Amino acid sequence: MVNISVSSRWLAPILIAVASLALAGGLLARDYYQQESAAAVGPVSLPTTTSLSPAQQPGSPLVKLSPDAAQHPHDETVRRLLQAYFDGINGRNYERWKTSVTSERVRAKTQQQWQRDYRSTQDGSILVHRIETAHDETMRVLLSFTSTQAIRDAPVTLPHRCIHWWLALPIALEQGHWKIDTVPPGTVPEMAAC
Repeated sequence: MVNISVSSRWLAPILIAVASLALAGGLLARDYYQQESAAAVGPVSLPTTTSLSPAQQPGSPLVKLSPDAAQHPHDETVRRLLQAYFDGINGRNYERWKTSVTSERVRAKTQQQWQRDYRSTQDGSILVHRIETAHDETMRVLLSFTSTQAIRDAPVTLPHRCIHWWLALPIALEQGHWKIDTVPPGTVPEMAAC
């Protein structure tokens, strides 16, 4: 009986010590594997804290990925898709733009409407912050970018030459290819003057 009470008295401190060691080991392992996977990630970009001068806006036309977005299994597919989308806009190339969007988006905007809407637009400083996969084989891409345009071509609600945009674009599979889908009705992107 004395042996049982003595061993019971040591049981709690031993369990606490074992749990503490297991927790510490788990935290160390997590840190180790996060560092290892971060080193394996390809070219990424962090948001810049310095703003560009008006003459440098809208910034680089290259689509970049945040470290978080670069860890998604479809990171390079999304980057290439967005690059085609923005290259089409920046180059006034409707045919190039069409390769990046769903047929529903193409039907919603004729070539004449598209050319009028983007006639003076230049997009840059494009950063994919996050890529989220849904259960129905769609993705949602959270990104920011800067556009410059003639004031007449700016949104009516923000008539400025330079605008910072933050939005979520839906991506869907269409005939085996990922495409930028139509934004759900009522979706309003965030925007602010540069």
